[in-house]
Parts: sequence; structure tokens; C-alpha cells
Amino acid sequence: MAPDRLDATFAALADPTRRAILARLASGQAGVMELAKPFAMSQPAVSKHLKVLEHAGLISRGRDAQRRPCRLEPLPLADASGWLDHYREVWERNFRRLDLLLEEMKAQDTKTKARRTKRPPTKR
Repeated sequence: MAPDRLDATFAALADPTRRAILARLASGQAGVMELAKPFAMSQPAVSKHLKVLEHAGLISRGRDAQRRPCRLEPLPLADASGWLDHYREVWERNFRRLDLLLEEMKAQDTKTKARRTKRPPTKR
């Protein structure tokens, strides 16, 4: 995924209103007025959010007479998910290595304690 496209996707997803719009569109296409209903904002404000989502490629708009229904576009979300998955895998590998190191340290500590308890006390 191109860095500019990824930046636009994450910038669009940073806003809770836009995430709510995407959640609504996940159940099917909707017009601007339908999308504006649950929000305490004007239709032009919702239209601005839709432009950001459209610029990021997260939605597309069709034309149905006077109505311009919006629909979810899955590719940018899939690309962002793939980008995140790469870093999830990196961190999982790091945590597995840390787990192994901690287990080795614990085993070494157990051996050291066992050796200390087996030694007879020294006379002074």
C-alpha cells in the first residue's frame, strides 16, 4: 500500500464519527440523509466526513436519480489491516523470544537456588 494512501486511511479512521459511518455502511449502502440521522450535526458536516472517507477510498458514491448512495469499499481497510498484521507478527515474535528468555532465566534461578540449599554450611 502506498504511504499516502495508508496515511489517508488512518487519518479517516481517527475520527469516531467517520468510524460510525463506516459501521453503518457495513450493513449496506445509504444516502447522506440516512447517514446524518444518528448524529447531532448538520447534513453539510456529515457531507464533509463523507468527503474524507471518499478521498481515503473507504467509501464510494453512486448516483440514483437525485440520491447519491454511499457504499463501503473494503480494499483500503484490508490494506490497513495487512499493514497492522505485519507489526502484530513482529511483536508476537519478540514476545515469544522474551518468553523463552524468561523461562531460561527462571530455570537458571531454580538451579542456583537448588545448589545453595544442597551445600553444607561453612565453618568460620
